[in-house]
Amino acid sequence: MEVIKTDIEGPVIIEPKVFGDSRGYFFESFSQRDFEAQVGKINFVQDNESMSSYGVMRGLHFQRPPYAQSKLVRCVKGRVLDVAVDIRKGSPTYGKHVAVELSEDNHRQIFIPRGFAHGFVVLSETAVFQYKCDNFYAPEADGGISILDGSLGIDWKIPLEKALLSEKDKKHLPLKDFDSPFDYNTNLYPEFE
Repeated sequence: MEVIKTDIEGPVIIEPKVFGDSRGYFFESFSQRDFEAQVGKINFVQDNESMSSYGVMRGLHFQRPPYAQSKLVRCVKGRVLDVAVDIRKGSPTYGKHVAVELSEDNHRQIFIPRGFAHGFVVLSETAVFQYKCDNFYAPEADGGISILDGSLGIDWKIPLEKALLSEKDKKHLPLKDFDSPFDYNTNLYPEFE
């Protein structure tokens, strides 16, 4: 696998080595050994999958400590624009984002560490989206910032009047009104100390 650094410390794009021929293709979608050697120590404990139609926007989500989650995400069918926003107080890139197109054709993944809000929009007719999490879902720790916050400067690649959001996601605050539970100078992975 190839690990591509982004403009923000933490999130990285992962491109697997794809072996293809006239029969189709094969690739390792995850290797604990390679991930730890090239990205860092991780212990994924939960896999999730969603299916969404064009224009569906999910996010920008996170879980509050001590239930914070890192995610490794990919799109196995269709195309999405995936975004990670730095919400670590004191970070030199606070409020900045990384955006990458993930698709069934490019097989790319993005690793989103704890301390980032995550979201995506579906660019194809439908999309099947998978993600690995290093902490279990804890509904009492749910958090989010507005996926439509214009101050974030995210080009979602769709007309926003076509955006389809859940009622919960419509209620998230913009970044300027948000009090982040993450601190840039605090170790967000105490289990690996």
